[in-house]
Amino acid sequence: MHSSLLVFKNFLYLKIATILVVSCLLAYLIHEPLGKPNGGSWLGYTLGVVSLVLIVWLAWYGIRKRRYGSGKLVLEDWASAHVYLGVALLIIATLHSGFQFGFNIHTLAYIFMIIVVSSGLFGLYAYVRYPKLRTINRGEATVGDVWELVASMSSECLSIAQNLNDEVYSLVEDADKKTVLGGSLLKQLSGNDKNCSTTNALEKIKELAVDFSGDEAESSRKLVTIMARKVELLNRIRKDIKYKAWLDVWLYVHVPFTIALLVALVIHILVVFLYW
Repeated sequence: MHSSLLVFKNFLYLKIATILVVSCLLAYLIHEPLGKPNGGSWLGYTLGVVSLVLIVWLAWYGIRKRRYGSGKLVLEDWASAHVYLGVALLIIATLHSGFQFGFNIHTLAYIFMIIVVSSGLFGLYAYVRYPKLRTINRGEATVGDVWELVASMSSECLSIAQNLNDEVYSLVEDADKKTVLGGSLLKQLSGNDKNCSTTNALEKIKELAVDFSGDEAESSRKLVTIMARKVELLNRIRKDIKYKAWLDVWLYVHVPFTIALLVALVIHILVVFLYW
């Protein structure tokens, strides 16, 4: 859906956004205000109203998409319009400001808007890219299948380790208990665990296996093979967690700053009408 929404209805909302932006840009270029262009001229107010309508409409999408199936516009319409009109907003709001910025609530609202639009564009990129990577990473197996296989391997490793010395068994047992998947947001986004207990245990068991012979050597080879496969699966799970984290992380910016933008916008309007 997220890649197709860009071409939805033969770029309908790209065309609408383009017409809107070009119209505003032409008006801005033709307009000759007293002094420098600013949001206090008649055109500035007009562009401000257009920006306000766009912001409220775009913010409403967050509610609208949770009410799928109702209304005249389907979700794909809203999503496609959300992308293109969001970019249009960035341009129109800039024209509204007349490129006049300072240390005030007006500029703060503008900064919030840039953050919201930028995070939204990253969200679009994430939803186009990461679902494909998750599918490739998992192969034909589901996430549940991979987790079940890891659990099965853990049990098998413990069973084999019982035939070896206490040191090997302790390594396998500790690896099973101390291996962490997920963790902090930064760890999830990195998809790596440089201190993975299972990986460290595997390397130590390889070193110990050099001194084994007979049945112990055979058991250690089998253990190393299974643990190596387990490490591979753990890395696949970490990648899946990584892709999922990148799919979600932009919302941690987009949603709070959308709320902050709406609050700043209300203050911006009040200040304009009360003090200007």
